[in-house]
Amino acid sequence: MITFLLWAILLVLCWPLALLALILYPIVWLLLLPFRLIGVVVDGVFDVLRAIITLPATVLRSGRRA
Repeated sequence: MITFLLWAILLVLCWPLALLALILYPIVWLLLLPFRLIGVVVDGVFDVLRAIITLPATVLRSGRRA
């Protein structure tokens, strides 16, 4: 909502810049999409590595309760 309000203010103050931003926003979003996907994949790899490294401690901790 704040983004829309800022864009509306920009539209009132300088409408060519606001229209340029409106046109360029989807293009920039598409250009940055691969970097977001890489970030998700790297985060998933780190989660799997953390799970593998902490697996022995988790197994020992759960075995001690029984």
